[in-house]
Amino acid sequence: MNLKRRGVLVAALATSAALPFAGCAPSNKSSYSGGWVGAAPVRGHRLRDLKNGSLPTPAVQRRASVLVIGAGIAGLSCARGLLRAGISDVQVLDLEDSAGGNSRGHRIGGMACPLGAHYLPVPNADAVDVMALLEELGLRRTVHGKAVYDERHLCHSPQERLFIDEHWVEGLLPPLDALPAAEREATAAQYRSFGQAVAQAARSSQGRAFRMPTAQSVWSPELSALDAITFSVWLDSKGYTAAALRWYLDYCCRDDYGASAAQVSAWAGLHYFASRHGFHAPDHWVQKDDTSAERDGVLTWPEGNGWLSQRMAAPLAGHIHTGHIALRVDESPSHSTVDVWNDAEQRVERWTAGHVVMAVPLFIAARLLTSPPTALQQAATAVNCSPWLVANLHIDAPLDDHAGAPPSWDNVIYDPLRNSAALGYVDAMHQSTRPHAGPTVLTAYWALGGDSLGQLRAQRARLMNEPWSVWAEAVISDLARAHPDLKYKVRQVDLVRYGHAMAVPSPGVRSSAALLALAAGSVSARVHFAHSDLSGYSVFEEALGQGVGAARRVLSLLG
Repeated sequence: MNLKRRGVLVAALATSAALPFAGCAPSNKSSYSGGWVGAAPVRGHRLRDLKNGSLPTPAVQRRASVLVIGAGIAGLSCARGLLRAGISDVQVLDLEDSAGGNSRGHRIGGMACPLGAHYLPVPNADAVDVMALLEELGLRRTVHGKAVYDERHLCHSPQERLFIDEHWVEGLLPPLDALPAAEREATAAQYRSFGQAVAQAARSSQGRAFRMPTAQSVWSPELSALDAITFSVWLDSKGYTAAALRWYLDYCCRDDYGASAAQVSAWAGLHYFASRHGFHAPDHWVQKDDTSAERDGVLTWPEGNGWLSQRMAAPLAGHIHTGHIALRVDESPSHSTVDVWNDAEQRVERWTAGHVVMAVPLFIAARLLTSPPTALQQAATAVNCSPWLVANLHIDAPLDDHAGAPPSWDNVIYDPLRNSAALGYVDAMHQSTRPHAGPTVLTAYWALGGDSLGQLRAQRARLMNEPWSVWAEAVISDLARAHPDLKYKVRQVDLVRYGHAMAVPSPGVRSSAALLALAAGSVSARVHFAHSDLSGYSVFEEALGQGVGAARRVLSLLG
């Protein structure tokens, strides 16, 4: 929430891994332009390619007190903490051309839109670092002991709607009235039962079992048991088989974790609800209790969480070096050296630093270190990352709409049988105050982790190899199920692909002793780790917390 969010192929690809493209056919479309945006994958693959050969001799020598590798949310929060504490010689490297990682913004048709994560839930009482950041940015203040948020940045109403049975309904949980009559009673009972299970989970260990950030949770044998099985297995064991409920829970897993309930752990499936807003069953079918309170608000912007990353990066101007790809990290008792490819200058540079913070995915950190610790090797093997596609579609006129709920910020298509990777679309202009509908940008999200590790890898390969035109047509065809006129009104489609977008909290990941050791900073004296991978899943709150924690550990060593 996070990433947070949320193909027409040759017959050889018509396997279960090709399901996201089922039903797509070339559209009778008007002409549109577009292409891939963001750094080309070849930049990220330079590490792999150069390590297979010999590195050129460094052309430049540089020094830093602390060198942070990675300018995503974790890297930015770590560098900000160090700078604010008086460590002026902190430098940040990133392979992209702008900071922010999966929380970057874009512009298309003169309008801002996200390239990745597009919202931040209003934080709960445990997310003290998030609250501190929001207060610093003027988004939150405390009045008479109560948190007050700037209304301009809270998601405007209507917030969510679902396309089901050829009409739109409010919210994303399938309403019982829209289901076949024969399914309603059983589905209502399962909605009620699952809501009670979530409420019970939230109360476990005196309300300390499911917290966000997860480092504040109290772990127990019961949670370990939940982390040992998939969410789908747990749901089956409890008799939660209603199609509408299972579609919704699967959607939530794909939205926050990048993969379906068949691949994430039962701990992760319950954590999605128990750590935040509970499970909201329809009030007119299910007796109201503490699980059906009003859904928490979310902060969002036309450019998504790029709004946040830009402001986090601003104080670090002059300290962030984009287009710099780390190639090798060598740790010694007195310092660490980092060889870096400067893409603009087309040369290798060598940086020497007293401390290095690896704010990159764990599998990248394991490749960078010449002598990776055992805990890092184990964790990098255990954590798999889901590929994602983010599509920004510029349309030149308002779309025709079906009856029911009005256009909303988040718009999702219900289809429990299609097994689609698509998560719907967000309207970038929803936060504007214009008095009438007009041209806008729709941001569509596809989570490509699938139901298994095999599907995840196959879809990553397809994402990296299939041309832009195939993916653009697939996205348009998917959204045309709710908006047939889209194909005639789209003028530009910009796509960004993330081969390793977010960690999948598969069984055993959250319980990993290796992850805990890395997050605690107990495996190295001069190389530190700060990435949401250390939490076992990828959301803004976890990335920020890992970055702040790494900064505190470095500061304690610097005295």
